[in-house]
Amino acid sequence: MDHTVTDLSAVRLPISEANGLPNAHYTDASVFTEEKQALLFDTWSGLAVAADVPVAGDAVPITFLGMPLLLVRDRKGMVRVFQNICRHRGMILVEEPRKIEGAIRCPYHSWCYATDGRLISTPHVGGPGQNAHEGIDRDLLGLIEVRSHIWMDVVWINVSGTAPDFETANAALLERWQEFDVPLHHGGSQSRFTLEVNCNWKLAVENYCESYHLPWVHPGLNSYSRLEDHYHIEEKEQYSGQGTLVYRQLKGENGEVFPDFDGLSSKWDTAAEYITAFPNVLLGVHRDHTFAIILQPDGPERTLEHVHLYYATADTSEKLRQSNAELWKTVFAEDVFVVEGMQRGRHAVSFDGGRFSPVMDSPTHLFHDWVAGRLQASRAHTNAAE
Repeated sequence: MDHTVTDLSAVRLPISEANGLPNAHYTDASVFTEEKQALLFDTWSGLAVAADVPVAGDAVPITFLGMPLLLVRDRKGMVRVFQNICRHRGMILVEEPRKIEGAIRCPYHSWCYATDGRLISTPHVGGPGQNAHEGIDRDLLGLIEVRSHIWMDVVWINVSGTAPDFETANAALLERWQEFDVPLHHGGSQSRFTLEVNCNWKLAVENYCESYHLPWVHPGLNSYSRLEDHYHIEEKEQYSGQGTLVYRQLKGENGEVFPDFDGLSSKWDTAAEYITAFPNVLLGVHRDHTFAIILQPDGPERTLEHVHLYYATADTSEKLRQSNAELWKTVFAEDVFVVEGMQRGRHAVSFDGGRFSPVMDSPTHLFHDWVAGRLQASRAHTNAAE
């Protein structure tokens, strides 16, 4: 397949002069492949949440950008990510989410792995009844582990293994939200939902980063958290987003609210913040709950948005949790027509990537600049190696 090489020079200009990313970055399969490596495999991308595997032995297969992965909570309670393949002939090990009672057994030739990835059984590998062979070193043939880190209950992975440590790569965000580095309690089945959206994953990021669209797309939210109550959040190379000075707690029929997280500073009495941790994790923090949205790209023009809601304690009101989930579902669903409309717009051949409001769009421009910068660096590295 011929590779489309885009001109990114206009993207990296100052915001008052810059254009957005060219159309091919939303529609072209070869550009999607280029971005897969430079933006998603070479960085810390969101894969899932630890709450997906709550109990030791839980295993969930996940396809991430075509790669078969296995999310496992091992016998010691540690969440790990492996490539979901047997080291013998590359057979898929786990097809459906399930509890691993004994070992992870390959259905092809019954090679077996412990939940920590060790190869522990190779039946008949040396001939009938011979379960070992000098040419098969089990110590070298454990499951292939993918580098992972958990923060805000999100399971972040670095597929290439080349990114700086997570704490270094995201140092500014960890410092900004250190008050929320506390135990988070997933709200359960009603606090997780997935939206299937017909757009490139980057459009979901771009829309989430800015508050400019609130008056027209989210009139309910804007009725109390107005455009003028919002502020930009920007950290070059790491994240961008928006905050509001007016967060209104959800109340039940009798005035009950979710309990606050312990030890929060007074800022959070009325503020809330919404940040994209580059590349694909949308996070929100409030005094009484947080959320994580993991964007799962499925080709250039389709994205799955996996939404998870968290609380300060495990014993919150089920009815209130349900109301909160419905509220956020409504807000996130209001954005669907926008990102899908922009996706269709990227098939207009004369569109030049668009312009940015120098005042209102800087968080989105920061993301475009990050995308372009990483791609330029990747191209330079590739060209130097050739």
